[in-house]
Amino acid sequence: MQHLLRSKVIHLLACLFVFPLIANAQLNDDQLNLPDHDSKKVHFGINLGYNRSHFNFSHHPVFMPPQDSIIVVESINSAGLNLAWLVNLNLSEHFDIRTFPLDLTFTEKAFEYKLNYPDRPGGEDTITIKKIQSISLTLPLQLKFSSDRIGNFKAYMMAGAKLEYDMASNAGARKAEELVKLKRLDYGLQAALGFHFYYEYFVLTPEIRIDYGLSNLHARDPNLKFSSVIDKIYSRSITFSLTVE
Repeated sequence: MQHLLRSKVIHLLACLFVFPLIANAQLNDDQLNLPDHDSKKVHFGINLGYNRSHFNFSHHPVFMPPQDSIIVVESINSAGLNLAWLVNLNLSEHFDIRTFPLDLTFTEKAFEYKLNYPDRPGGEDTITIKKIQSISLTLPLQLKFSSDRIGNFKAYMMAGAKLEYDMASNAGARKAEELVKLKRLDYGLQAALGFHFYYEYFVLTPEIRIDYGLSNLHARDPNLKFSSVIDKIYSRSITFSLTVE
């Protein structure tokens, strides 16, 4: 069901990314839609996104393949969804500050292990995947630089920072024999490229954003087989989103 939902969202976002390019090309440049939109001090929007994320990690010195029971550890790219509420503050003709007071991210990252001696009665195989589900509440602060508006089109770049709280963190789990424990708090940097398409009643904004985590998320436990071979873990993601203002 989750895979089906993601597939539908991917197709929806793909269609919505292409649609504004086609539709906007057909708009009459003499018809300037929402001419006062960018002069408003504050405006709001709803954001829907699709993300691809993974962990950037380092091996712990105790990891010694092929003598170890674990031969290889890899982070798998995983898909997720974003839902957010945008608040944009206009500073000048070309600069804005924006944030997302409500920004929820749903992901399911995973590690793939190649095992020397899998515990088959315990559900392990030569290739074993350990999934880590995450529901994060993010508070970003972003500075946006926009180009001049050309008819009903405008491009922009964004840079910012974020603070992220994982409500599904398993760092405090008691029965964690098969887990890689992660901390709740993360912080990092963001950068994005986007486009505004002005229609008669709304502005549609497709955007691609990169998130670069700076905090070590790993709550390492040397007694856990799948955790002991990993040292530091950092989050990485790329997000394709649409905002309606």
